[in-house]
Amino acid sequence: MKGIKKSLTEEYLYLDFSHQIEGCIFPLHTSVTLFLLSYCDCKIFKVCLVLTRASTDISLKNVVLQDVELQIISRQELPPIVQNCCLPAVVEKPDNFCRAGLAVVLRHIIQKSYEADPSKKEILELLGFKKTCLKACAEVSQWTRLCELTIPLAIENFLKEASDQHPAIPAEILQLEKKLREPVRVHNDDKLRRQKLKQQKAAGVGPSLAKEKPKSKMHRQEMSEELDSSSESLELKVAFSKLTVCEEPATTNREPSHIRKAKASDLPPLEHVFAEGLYFTLADIVLLPCIHHFLVIICKKLSEKLMEFPLLAAWYQRIQEVPRVKTAASQCGIQFLHLPELLTTSNEQDSNLSEIPGVEEQNDASFIGGPRPTMTKLMEKGIEVMFSPHPCPTWTLDWNSLPAAVSPKEGKMSSDRALRKQQQLNNLVYVVANQAKPGDRIVDFCSGGGHVGIVLAHMLPSCQVTLIENKELSLIRAKKRSDELGLSNIWFIQANMEYFTGMFNIGVALHACGVATDMVIEHCIKTRASFVTCPCCYGFIQNTSKFNFPKSEQFKKTLSYKEHMILCRFADQTAVQLPPQRRLVGKQCMCLVDLDRARAAEERGYSVQVISMEPESCSPKNNMIVGVPI
Repeated sequence: MKGIKKSLTEEYLYLDFSHQIEGCIFPLHTSVTLFLLSYCDCKIFKVCLVLTRASTDISLKNVVLQDVELQIISRQELPPIVQNCCLPAVVEKPDNFCRAGLAVVLRHIIQKSYEADPSKKEILELLGFKKTCLKACAEVSQWTRLCELTIPLAIENFLKEASDQHPAIPAEILQLEKKLREPVRVHNDDKLRRQKLKQQKAAGVGPSLAKEKPKSKMHRQEMSEELDSSSESLELKVAFSKLTVCEEPATTNREPSHIRKAKASDLPPLEHVFAEGLYFTLADIVLLPCIHHFLVIICKKLSEKLMEFPLLAAWYQRIQEVPRVKTAASQCGIQFLHLPELLTTSNEQDSNLSEIPGVEEQNDASFIGGPRPTMTKLMEKGIEVMFSPHPCPTWTLDWNSLPAAVSPKEGKMSSDRALRKQQQLNNLVYVVANQAKPGDRIVDFCSGGGHVGIVLAHMLPSCQVTLIENKELSLIRAKKRSDELGLSNIWFIQANMEYFTGMFNIGVALHACGVATDMVIEHCIKTRASFVTCPCCYGFIQNTSKFNFPKSEQFKKTLSYKEHMILCRFADQTAVQLPPQRRLVGKQCMCLVDLDRARAAEERGYSVQVISMEPESCSPKNNMIVGVPI
């Protein structure tokens, strides 16, 4: 049976509502979400607009979404689980499974729209190649962060400044213009570039996409005929053939010898048609309302600046020719501007871009020597490998007496792996259970399939346990196990952890990857909650927009970023198949990296221990960092 069986679960979509500008609802996250609902012709959600502040005028003017049930509520009327999250958010009844954050919610709307009507394959295509568009969390992906967070926020600030002065152009817009100038990388990159070379050889160097006139008010048949024109760039043919349900340009004959033998370095680059490359994706949906409002102000107050954004202006014109975009936009109060045709320029604006901290250092992977010189340097400053004693190394849950759904064996893993997972849980559960008090709120960050959270919810029925995980399928499996147990003290939130804003007493994370462990610790410190974390994937640690390594003042005075990265890379060399001496060095590096994390937390008013799990064979990554606010 093709397609996915339609869910009968009732779902509510909650969106912030602060104000309106010419029919568009703000904040921009809400405008973007309503635009996607209209584009997908999605009517399966009950949409609630949540007032962000007291307002005397709460009427919805010029919002045409007649088929979507809209109601206005206060924040106090939100279900409790949603009150702990940033909006937008989607909740399934009975209000214990929530999806929060713009990218997660938009991807869910696309999936549900497709499930409701599997014939709408173009809706699913919004998720891009391998369905990964905006899937990576903003902390890991600079592109997700730009689309989901920084551009909407920058445009909202830009609009506020424009009300009474001439605002500065946001750096994020300059960054997007630069992004559109970069060569496109796609899965069939080489094939398409050779086709473009052949096209250029036959007709001379083709025009830049920014110079090509948009096909205004063109029907699908007319557009298809236009695609056959040899004067149109290969990129546009490929992009719009997908949108007009035509086959992509095919080469039935073998390419000429000089095309096949051309070096990859001699092939022409592919130019952007849409935000992510050749194809119309969710990223374009997110950016359109934002860029529209930016261009409105530019045209009204700073028209001379428009010349600085030829690629952005060309993208804005081109996106209007995507089927259903104009209809969806008009339903959401977006009246497209008619921009003058601009020439592509090679201006010197790249230097104005604000770089994300540490990007250049992250790419420096040329480490000289092993970890021993770095470890010696630390020892000379009195920093040595040192573990705190385990509070109860022999304690274990009575797994045989627990319901089957509590055991990690229910998570579809081998018996050996399930045993090791049980041993890991013994360590975490003991520490958490000894800290928890009746009524405490416990958050299992990066919960995966819920191995930690489900055990805690079962063992501590007087505590409220919340599982936070970005991967939908993992969280659905966890909910299924919870339902089998009949747990009533558990919530499930699919979101990046920064979208969780609730108060809690204890944060726990088992094998949170790379800087995710640091994000968990930071979240706990900001809430003054205790934390019990077991780090993983030390080799993925790097500077981000939020963290710089080393973290503690003690380590910063001794090690450079590069030296700290040496410790992180070697901390990953603890696999059982490695020689014992090498594993020992890896374990020592793990300890030093975690001691830096511990010292950083101590500098912010915590008592912290780095403990080795028992037995150590339960995992190659067997450190626990346990912190309690003083």
